[in-house]
Order: sequence, then structure tokens, then C-alpha cells
Amino acid sequence: MPDRRRGLLVAPALVTALVLGACGGSDEPSGTLTASRVDPPFEVADVALESTEGGTMSLAEPDARLTLVFFGYTHCPDVCPLVMSTIATALTRLEPEDREQVQLVFVTTDPPRDDAETIRRYLDGYDPTAVGLTGDLEDVEALGDSVGIFVADAEELASGGYDLGSHGSQVIAVDGEGRAPAFWRQDVSSADLAADIDLLLRS
Repeated sequence: MPDRRRGLLVAPALVTALVLGACGGSDEPSGTLTASRVDPPFEVADVALESTEGGTMSLAEPDARLTLVFFGYTHCPDVCPLVMSTIATALTRLEPEDREQVQLVFVTTDPPRDDAETIRRYLDGYDPTAVGLTGDLEDVEALGDSVGIFVADAEELASGGYDLGSHGSQVIAVDGEGRAPAFWRQDVSSADLAADIDLLLRS
């Protein structure tokens, strides 16, 4: 069973993460992260989901790139478009060589309506290089739980999926070793997100 540490939803854990992120003595370059640190980092569940690029993908597999993960669904009327636009804009702020080191992954919380083709069309409106993941809802829940996004705790949709709303709309940073050391709230600005990505790439 995934480690259900509620690092993103429980206030004391959030305070701890914020304090740790503000403390000195880290090996980060000069500059301050606006992201909240998770210490120790979440261990991403090794769950294989269907990818919009064909085949399956597990976020726990080693990848040299920094991966930004957002859980949402294509029929979301408000929060998801806002966050996806912020991420897409932040990525355009990066230098080309830095942009190549960052991957955006969208994980649907509404698999009954979001097949790979539907997600691909959705992502093309934000970032054509982004990867979408779908699959069994139980697998999506397991992946979400491992990084503090508690899918089954959200409002259930008529389709059988879940609307995370303000309860699970964080953007998760996953490093190259399948760990999630930081996250951003839905109200992060594209400028702050881009600056944080730059810091994380150099830390």
C-alpha cells in the first residue's frame, strides 16, 4: 500500500516543509524557492499508466529530466486550465537548454472520460511536448497518494472520476530518481515557477 503521508493536505506537515525550505545550509544556488519542500521527499509509486505517447510510463523510473506533475481532468472548468496555463507560460520563460531538461506530465483523475487521445488533444492546447497519463482509477489513486494528492478524498464526478478542486491542485516536482522533493500551490505565478525550476535544475 502506498505511503499515505498527507504532506500536501495537513497543515503541520506543510509548516514543516515551508520551514525546511526556508532554512539555510542547503546546496542550492543563490536564490529562494517559492515552492514548499518535502523532507524527506515523497517516494513516487511505481505505477505504470497508459501514455499519450504510446505504451506505458511510470514516474518512478529514472529520468535525467526534472518532471512537473499535475493531476487534473480535461473537463475541469476552472482550476486545471489556470494551473496548466501557468505551467506552460513558465516553461516558455526558460532558456532553451534548460527547457530540454524539464518534462510536464498531466495525470487524469477522470479516466472514464479521459482516454489517451482526449488528453493528447487537451495538452496540445498548452504544451505539445507534455505527456498525459491515464489508466485504472485505482492506479491513479495509488500514484496520487504516493505524492500527497489524495484523489479518492475529492468530490466524485458523475463519470466516476474525481474533481480535486482546491484540495489536490498542487504541481509536484519529481526528480530523476523517482522522488518528489517539492510542490507548488495552484496560485504560484509563472515567473516564480520558472525561477524555481531554474534553481532546481542547478541544485
